[in-house]
Amino acid sequence: MSSGSPSAATAPAEKQRLRAQALARRDAAFAADPGAGERLASALWQLPLPAGAVVSAYWPMRGELDPRPAMAALANVGHRICLPVMEGRDRPLRFRAWLPGTVLEPARFGTREPPASAAELTPSVLLVPLVAYDDAGYRLGYGGGFYDRTLAALRAAGPVLAVGVAYAAQRLERVPRETTDERLDWIVTEAGARAFGTPERHSGTHS
Repeated sequence: MSSGSPSAATAPAEKQRLRAQALARRDAAFAADPGAGERLASALWQLPLPAGAVVSAYWPMRGELDPRPAMAALANVGHRICLPVMEGRDRPLRFRAWLPGTVLEPARFGTREPPASAAELTPSVLLVPLVAYDDAGYRLGYGGGFYDRTLAALRAAGPVLAVGVAYAAQRLERVPRETTDERLDWIVTEAGARAFGTPERHSGTHS
């Protein structure tokens, strides 16, 4: 992959090409190590999580790294856990409370979400699913922009810790960037956790 900056016109096309490659690598990692979620739970203790923080997770679909052991572990030490709810195209996510044993409802794209009766929460820590990530802290998602819109809105209101969750095999040399792409603060994989430093400076279409 070129180290140069993709133009505004080529970034979406490049993302789509890389997305197909990264999903194949993720599927292979899932097939080889379906129990990686337990090691993810252990790696999360390396993060600077404030006591009692509201943590957004996700219900895994397809070959995503399973955060459910981590969700249970975080709930057991006093964190409030919530799951995202999609309200429509081009809208940020909302979040409803989850507890072990919560009966979830089918949602878009094959995931599941808490019922409308669950309390709505505002997370200060987000465990963010992704297709690929790079060493600068940028993620490649599914293309809907839900987490970018959500992170932008939450960060405008106050401090938020964005933690990408992925298999180590999902790392790319560089993820194409657009102005709307929100950067991660940490990445957590089955191999451990790492923080991203001060954002690098770039010119062109990306932040």
